[in-house]
Amino acid sequence: MRGRDLTITPPAELLELPTPTLLDSLFGPYLPKALRAKMGRDKRFHFLRTQPIHFSAVKQALRQQQIPFTVVFEERPTLPFSTALAIEPRPYQEDALTAWLAQGSAGVVVLPTGAGKTFVAAMAIVETGLWTLASAALYPRELSRFGLLIFDECHHLPAPTYRLIAESAFTPLRLGLSATPERSDMAHVELDELIGPEVYRRSPAELTEGRYLAQYQEKIIDIALSGEDEIRYAEQRRIYSSFLRRRRIVIRSPEDFQQKLIFLSARDPEARTAMLAWREARQIAMNAPAKYSEIERLLHKHAADQVLLFSEYNPVVDQISRRFCLPSITYKTPTEERRTILDRFRTGQYTKLVTGRVLNEGVDVPDCRIAIIVSGNSTKREYIQRLGRILRPKEGEALLYELVTTGTTEEEMAKRRKE
Repeated sequence: MRGRDLTITPPAELLELPTPTLLDSLFGPYLPKALRAKMGRDKRFHFLRTQPIHFSAVKQALRQQQIPFTVVFEERPTLPFSTALAIEPRPYQEDALTAWLAQGSAGVVVLPTGAGKTFVAAMAIVETGLWTLASAALYPRELSRFGLLIFDECHHLPAPTYRLIAESAFTPLRLGLSATPERSDMAHVELDELIGPEVYRRSPAELTEGRYLAQYQEKIIDIALSGEDEIRYAEQRRIYSSFLRRRRIVIRSPEDFQQKLIFLSARDPEARTAMLAWREARQIAMNAPAKYSEIERLLHKHAADQVLLFSEYNPVVDQISRRFCLPSITYKTPTEERRTILDRFRTGQYTKLVTGRVLNEGVDVPDCRIAIIVSGNSTKREYIQRLGRILRPKEGEALLYELVTTGTTEEEMAKRRKE
């Protein structure tokens, strides 16, 4: 290993060979063409370079070509002490671990929020007994010291800034965890290469049926626009839709919207007008005044319950917080203040908490029984994550309220996130 590269030093008698001939001599026909094309050669020291993620493929090709080799770093750096689980795993967690081990300890486990994905990771650490890195994003150059990689919220991994973590590690032992690995840009198919195939999946309905998650009920509450807002909404949608028709633009995904409208709006005044009209219509629907009356009614109804309120827009979070004197958390909330608010919500000192997208994932949110989606986007991932915040086993039925403005695109968004 040199820096972030895996290096292969050929025998002295092969060093003067041209690179294609050298690769033929070392690997024969056994190295995948895509990997062969990526393999570079150091001009000064003559060794070959490739990404550490290809370590297993390189070893396999050398063995098949019957080329003896020596690995000069520890392949499975084991822990110097034994570990044990402090609590008994649930049957589905044991099944997930078994499926992962059967796949060669490389693959993705899909479990709902609140179902104990982190405990599956702990089981993998105990089972393998290997050094495991939890801060790969902070210490990418330390990846050669660890024999097991665990990717929580692994749906983010295909992004250019994160995939380097997977590509810079030599170990084939990889566990990906997610409630919803699917991505609208279809990049989730790359998880198979970066981690391994999906090895296990359970839905909220399956675990609710087994009593591992709380029984829950979803209630959609229709919200009507005022006459004035209805006219404003229709006009903004007309501006947006007529622009798409004139330019023959079809929007099928968030990526389409970004590439075909947002990027275009930077240099095209008409596109900018259309984008602003889309934004105005969306804000009218998601921030309908009647939603605040409904929030007030629900807060009175559940005065004694722990309640989480979610909004797509941080200004709406701030407005709800001020209007109803509720603690709030957004991306702007300082770390210490965020910790204090969550601790007080956990102990019951605060019974209500309003937040934006910042608590969708990656944060240990205290248990509660009631959630109110004031506004949300159309992605299934966000819906599953917010639902998961109320699904941890508890007494009584969990309730998820969705406030949906009728006669607007918010109705279609609410349907799409459940598909």
